[in-house]
Amino acid sequence: MAREDHRRFRVIFPETPLQENDYLSKKTGARVLLKREDLSPVRSYKIRGAFNFFRKALDAGNDAELFVCASAGNHAQGFAFVCRHFGRQGVVFMPVTTPQQKIDKTRLFGGEFVEIRLVGDFFDDCYRAAFEFTESAGAHMVPPFDHKDIIEGQATVAYEISGQMPGARMPDIIMLPVGGGGLAAGVTHYFADQRRDTRFVFCEPAGAPSLSESLAAGKR
Repeated sequence: MAREDHRRFRVIFPETPLQENDYLSKKTGARVLLKREDLSPVRSYKIRGAFNFFRKALDAGNDAELFVCASAGNHAQGFAFVCRHFGRQGVVFMPVTTPQQKIDKTRLFGGEFVEIRLVGDFFDDCYRAAFEFTESAGAHMVPPFDHKDIIEGQATVAYEISGQMPGARMPDIIMLPVGGGGLAAGVTHYFADQRRDTRFVFCEPAGAPSLSESLAAGKR
């Protein structure tokens, strides 16, 4: 699945490079390679999930004229870019605390295809408003992480890494940022399917430890 999804992405951006970082390699005593998702059109892997979600919805004959997302920044920018690519109207709900730079970038990527609404001080308030609007408008919600099509899109990062590793070997350790968990779910699932003996380290902000608190509580 990741191979086919990866091929489809080439219509919007080329494969991002896997580059060795001399500074980090010398500092850690390991060979450190960075997957340069900052070189995607929106400087984030989030465009992968959004594109895959839109593509599958449209391929399945979804006739929704309006798509909706809630995001504090990166998912919104990927969503906006994809709205413009497919020529579909989108509404982006963002917390009022969103940095102006991210608001401006979202407008830039979406152009006339995207409307931005600032709602609530926190993401949960923003997401609730987006969901209610989606229901009332008969629109199509594009979740930021918790959907199989989003996760499959993010999994293409792992597919690319597996083909870019020097000497065709697999990484001993992969370090992944974790917020909602879409990237982590996609990458770990891909390597599990390939039966690769790779260890994963998940990194999250101390002020927003969603994964560690979920694991501690025994909840999803």
